[in-house]
Amino acid sequence: MLRAIVLFLTTLCAPAAWAHPHVFVDVTLRFLPDAEGRLTGVEVTWAYDDFFSLLVLEDRGLDADGDMILTEAERAALLGFDLSDWPEGFEGAMFLYQGERKIALGAPRALQAGMEGARIVTRHVRSFDPIEPVGLVVRPYDPSYYAALSLKAAGGLPDGCRARIEPADTEAADAIVASLGGTSNETLFEEVEVGIHYADTLEITCAPSS
Repeated sequence: MLRAIVLFLTTLCAPAAWAHPHVFVDVTLRFLPDAEGRLTGVEVTWAYDDFFSLLVLEDRGLDADGDMILTEAERAALLGFDLSDWPEGFEGAMFLYQGERKIALGAPRALQAGMEGARIVTRHVRSFDPIEPVGLVVRPYDPSYYAALSLKAAGGLPDGCRARIEPADTEAADAIVASLGGTSNETLFEEVEVGIHYADTLEITCAPSS
């Protein structure tokens, strides 16, 4: 996730190259149901940490007056910055399962980019073939753990369905990473997808139809 921008960050701040994660992102999801109550996609909001937001603005020459308010042209220039330059085979930072079946997601489509206080906030949508919501499991995470994603909320579900968020067990994840060589082992994050161990999990349950 955001590999091109992370490279920029690590060249500016050398110590960051020896610690993971580099970026912190709060995630909000809004599911998109059809008229029959099936889900057809999910709108994803990413809110980036202050420091990373500042680096992105500086790298792109945005917000020259430093008031954290972007013009319409600046917002347009920022739109989709975090969806471009995905390497071949990179699936994004969200994974959906229904039972043993992995749900195939369409390419991301940027919707909005702007500032909320000192943080860059972006929205994009991922579409998929219509599915029933019951039993859906969602995990937003960056496999390489360049970015740490925290799932804050989810909405947009049909009546009778609810989402439960199970936070990741970070202590257990840290122990796994330590057993593999620790966070200073850069090769570990290049070769092993440890991000799943830090993933929050969202589970959807629905009341039986009457």
